[in-house]
Formats: sequence, structure tokens, C-alpha cells
Amino acid sequence: MSYATSQIAGLPDPDTQREFYSDVTSKRLFAFVIDSILIILITLIFVPLTAFVALIFWGFFSLVISFIYRTVSLANSSATPGMRLMSIEFRNHHGEKLDFGTAFLHTLMFTVSMSMVVPQVISIILMLTSPRGQGLSDMLLGTAVINKSARN
Repeated sequence: MSYATSQIAGLPDPDTQREFYSDVTSKRLFAFVIDSILIILITLIFVPLTAFVALIFWGFFSLVISFIYRTVSLANSSATPGMRLMSIEFRNHHGEKLDFGTAFLHTLMFTVSMSMVVPQVISIILMLTSPRGQGLSDMLLGTAVINKSARN
């Protein structure tokens, strides 16, 4: 039993089931770009509803929209809309879809790591080098992103 398998027994083994993790890192990048564009569009839609006051607090307002967007979409389907377009999804250490608590914690850790350079660089390096393509928050929570098509 490899180290990766023994640590997260509910997830597919990256040594024997590589199809679950094939191209996941690049798909996550494209999903991030798609989600970022959608978050900007959603934020722009909500700005007039705040009588344009949100423009004064644009950074905070877009952060709140992003946090809600990511948490709700991960809790409902274990994937953001961008991830669904890329045919990838999150799984917890048992191999199950994320619950609300895990989705919230993952979003919180993602938001914190995105606000600081060092955790983000560490996360990128881990995604490129770890057997499951896990980032820093994934490793801490025991989650991983897998290809949905490999599941079928």
C-alpha cells in the first residue's frame, strides 16, 4: 500500500487509477478562470441593486460574492460551475461529495491562501507535484479533485 493510498483510503489510488487524476491540475486552472469571470459578472449584476454603493466597496463586495458562490456551489454539487464545465469535482477523504462544512472550510482556506503569496505558491507547487494534484487546502482537509468521466 503506497503512502498516498494509506493516507486517504476513500479516494482512488493515483498509482493504479491514474485516469481519475489525469490533467486535473490544468482543468482546475481553466475552471478557476471560468469561475472568476462568472463571479465578476454576478458582482456586476448586483452592483445596481445596491444603488451603486457596492462600487465603493468593490473589493469587499466581490470577495463576499466569491465566497458565497464557491461555498454554495461546492456544497450543492461538489464542484463550481467552472469545474462542472471542465468535468471535475471535489471528493472528501472518504471519496464522497463535499458537505456544507467541508465546502465552507475549503472556500475559507482557498480565500486565505489566495490573499497571500506564499501559501498560494506552496499550493501551486503541491498541485503540480503531489500524486493526486492536491493543493495546500486539499491536503489539510483530505480532499481531492477527480475527473468525473473516470467515475463512470
